[in-house]
Amino acid sequence: MQLNTPTNQTLAMAGIAQSAMLVQQLATNGSANLTAMEASIGSILKIDSDSVIDVYGSLDGLKLGLETLQSLITGYRISDPELARYCASLVFLEQLVSKQPTMLKTISTGVAKAQAQSELYGILHENVMANLSDIYQNTLSTLNPRIMVNGNEAYLSRTDIADKVRVCLLAGIRSAILWRQCGGARWKFLFYRKKFQAEVQNLLKQA
Repeated sequence: MQLNTPTNQTLAMAGIAQSAMLVQQLATNGSANLTAMEASIGSILKIDSDSVIDVYGSLDGLKLGLETLQSLITGYRISDPELARYCASLVFLEQLVSKQPTMLKTISTGVAKAQAQSELYGILHENVMANLSDIYQNTLSTLNPRIMVNGNEAYLSRTDIADKVRVCLLAGIRSAILWRQCGGARWKFLFYRKKFQAEVQNLLKQA
């Protein structure tokens, strides 16, 4: 399949934005959009896909990410600096891990195990969450600078919420990998911002 297209790059960016929004929702409210969470976590487990949208299951599964991305790239001021920081941190962290073949192999092995678990229990089962959380904690969280998540300590101190936050960050890395595979680059975002805005609007009409 042809990966290097503005539409695919926009979908991958929406995946990053969706992961960031899910992290923010979990950290501040203790809960998050379940449809979006299932799509984002499902993207981690989709090792082989026929298309970029198939990674997320459907456009409906990426609606939260498309809406979040639209708010971040529309206008001259950043609408939510914290969300923008999460997105930028995920892209930067993916660049670091892409240079760590041993770590990538460890992540791949762990994801394969989680994929088998999800077929038995379902994507959002606590066993799957715990496994994917461990993958993040033992690999990506060891890289510096670490992604610092702000929120309500009452939620962040809970094991189940902390696991979900880590898994959503892992999903963000998955989307950042996809963004790079689709030809995404910082200079493209800077020079083709209006094109990406138009792509987001078009995709939201279809979602």
